[in-house]
Amino acid sequence: MNPDANQLWRAPRWALAVLLAVLGMLGPFSIDTYIPAFSGIAQSVGATPVEMQQTLSAYLFGFAFMSLFHGAISDSLGRRPVVLWGLAAFTLASAGCALSQSIGQLVFFRAMQGLTTGAGIVVSRAVVRDMFPPAQAQRVMSQITIYFGVAPAIAPIIGGWLFVHLGWHSVFWFLTAVGVALWLANFKLLPETLHLTQRQPLKVSNLMQGYWQLGLDPRFLLLALASGVPFNGMFLYVLSAPAFLGGHLGLAPTQYFWFFVLTISGIMGGAWVSGRMAGRVAPKQQIKYGFSIMLLIAVINLAANWVFKAHVAWALFPLAIFAFGWAMMVPVVTLLVLDLHPERRGMASSLQAFIASSANGLAAGVIAPLVMHSKLLMAATSLAMMCVGLMAWVYLHHRWPDIGRSVDHVAH
Repeated sequence: MNPDANQLWRAPRWALAVLLAVLGMLGPFSIDTYIPAFSGIAQSVGATPVEMQQTLSAYLFGFAFMSLFHGAISDSLGRRPVVLWGLAAFTLASAGCALSQSIGQLVFFRAMQGLTTGAGIVVSRAVVRDMFPPAQAQRVMSQITIYFGVAPAIAPIIGGWLFVHLGWHSVFWFLTAVGVALWLANFKLLPETLHLTQRQPLKVSNLMQGYWQLGLDPRFLLLALASGVPFNGMFLYVLSAPAFLGGHLGLAPTQYFWFFVLTISGIMGGAWVSGRMAGRVAPKQQIKYGFSIMLLIAVINLAANWVFKAHVAWALFPLAIFAFGWAMMVPVVTLLVLDLHPERRGMASSLQAFIASSANGLAAGVIAPLVMHSKLLMAATSLAMMCVGLMAWVYLHHRWPDIGRSVDHVAH
């Protein structure tokens, strides 16, 4: 934690949470805003459904790759310059998407968006731990998740409206405007939170030593799997939204927002509960509650899709409950990751984001296209991905029972 934290931010704690949440929401905005325009983009540039899916996976793999470096660079140069340069590059990439005339150009600029978006998401996590002690950090992380949840709830509404009234290019011009607004806000408001005494030398040998240290720590890898992979149990349905919502449930693009509103309500509710538990309930107990909810509802979702024909009256609610369970435990797991190696919090955030984004990219580019045609396969895959995270946590809990035992989040 920065010893000068109290002087760096004198406004209320929730105001910093809002600023960091707005940084983090750029990622879901970059995905959820253009999903309602899938059909229009495909028709305009002559793309197949598989090619359109690659605009998602290119973004996610670009995000995953550059996530390896955003946090590590911020450990050396500071948090603020990485955020500002990332936002500037994202704005240019969004303009490139808006000007694209072919599917190849769109895939390229979507990859550029992915390479730059992670700066805000990755660095904002490190900023939280720079500024707050453990219990407060969990409350702020939970607040960020709540505010962050507003973005994907309204993004498809905005994207659907822009697509219907102004065409698909307007969706990316909107993202360009968002990039400009965020750059100006962070240039004016975001302080440099990394203390000079905590900076790491920007040398290849030092970076490789840090990656080696984290990559060989089984506790880090298991925690990253426990937080990153289960998310895809829900994200699979976001990635498959045109097929799931349009094909299986018969919704129009302008009606997709019901899915996002319910799912994000689950995320916001789970994050709120996590914040209320901060400092009162042991982290490992919160994580147990979250996984129990996800496991139960994923099994129910699979059974319901086996027995009943998918219908909008019930098919969306299991996903919202799943999201609730995930959001209840993920702020805690993220802080446990950051506290494993306090001197390399930026790098830890980077590697955690890389593992999660690699799983997201695999889900987008490989898994979703294979299962999106069947509601039963989607439910089974959702359960399977949740179980990967559950097994990682169970093994970690068995091998290192002291991690997450106390309410101060310190990992031993």
